Amino acid sequence: MKNIIITGTSRGIGFEMVHLFANAGYNVLALSRNEKPISNLTFENITSLAFDLSKPEDYAKVTEFVEENWEQVDVVIHNAGALLNKPFAETTMEDFEWIYKVNVFGVAELSRVLIPYMKQGSHVVTISSMGGIQGSMKFPGLAAYSSSKGAVITLVELLAEEHKDAGIAFNVLALGAVQTEMLAEAFPGYEAPLTALEMAQYIYDFSLNGNTFYNGKILQVSSSTP
Repeated sequence: MKNIIITGTSRGIGFEMVHLFANAGYNVLALSRNEKPISNLTFENITSLAFDLSKPEDYAKVTEFVEENWEQVDVVIHNAGALLNKPFAETTMEDFEWIYKVNVFGVAELSRVLIPYMKQGSHVVTISSMGGIQGSMKFPGLAAYSSSKGAVITLVELLAEEHKDAGIAFNVLALGAVQTEMLAEAFPGYEAPLTALEMAQYIYDFSLNGNTFYNGKILQVSSSTP
């Protein structure tokens, strides 16, 4: 049975993905700053850990769990993300550091500590944004967020190249608008064409099968602007 690690699981797409994998019988490690929503679920194959991507000490929790309970990690989904909607003139260095700690540095560090537990056929999926795609429509106030999502795309391309001989695939899904709390924070009042569950189903399928067809690729998953 495959072992799945998902970040950002307390709400939205991440929460729905935990349900999908658990109902299909997979072992799931759900990581979120707030573990309560997952802890309340009665699934024997779900473990929920309080985990903050910006705290170096939290990464040991993950590796300890894997060493004690699993022999390997088959799928990692970097779904957690931090959003800041603020005019650039008011965005401080500290703001940029916070966004990049979660959206870029956190993806890098969690991937780094988990790679020793991955094998040929393992798949690392990073959730980015259409705002991180060069040439896509950009929106005021999202300088830190969208630039971080562009940075993580390049990071994933490099990780795919560096680990291709080991058979570990790294891909990015650049999402468009999905009806989540984060979207409401960025675009108040906007109605997205897709629900969190619909997008979760797509990511679920891609994480299990996409590495057969893709490695080091960025797929744009969007039917709208934003």
